[in-house]
Amino acid sequence: MPRVSQDQLAARRHEILAAARGCFARYGYEGATVRRLEEATGLSRGAIFHHFRDKDSLFLAVAEDDAAAMVETVARNGLVQVMRDLLDRAGGSNDTAGWLGTQLEVSRRLRTDPEFAQRWTERAAAVAAATRDRLQRQRDAQVLRDDVPVDVLTQFLELAYDGLVLHLATGRPAGELGRVLDVVEEAVRRP
Repeated sequence: MPRVSQDQLAARRHEILAAARGCFARYGYEGATVRRLEEATGLSRGAIFHHFRDKDSLFLAVAEDDAAAMVETVARNGLVQVMRDLLDRAGGSNDTAGWLGTQLEVSRRLRTDPEFAQRWTERAAAVAAATRDRLQRQRDAQVLRDDVPVDVLTQFLELAYDGLVLHLATGRPAGELGRVLDVVEEAVRRP
């Protein structure tokens, strides 16, 4: 039997995550049955669950993958850049639709599944920490306004992000949201 390299395993895992993201976004967690996951990935149940313990682990991996990408962008360029990137990709691409669907499903499960909420706390804390760290660096560089605590500015940006996700995920048009993000960014900068 030929050996599979780590690169091949990682590539297969990435393919499963991408297909599962679309499946979860389209059908929700409950509706993304194992059969639908098999159809979406083009793989058997055994092949999928060779990489992930169960459907819950697969969903959490999709959400964690999205959160990790978000933390990287926040650390480099801030939460407003995450919002701008999301808006730029919101032209109807499957990747963006899947990402938005995953975000909404995470929100729903946080309200309805205490075990998931407990597991997710660490991921949410990483995004908030990256946002606070970025804002603190901006304050230290005297770019950020200094009349509002960093924690309050962090919450302000998180609310703007949540509102943008909801707006786009419900299919409402982007319209002038680029200009709205300009206002959000100006609100946290030093005058």
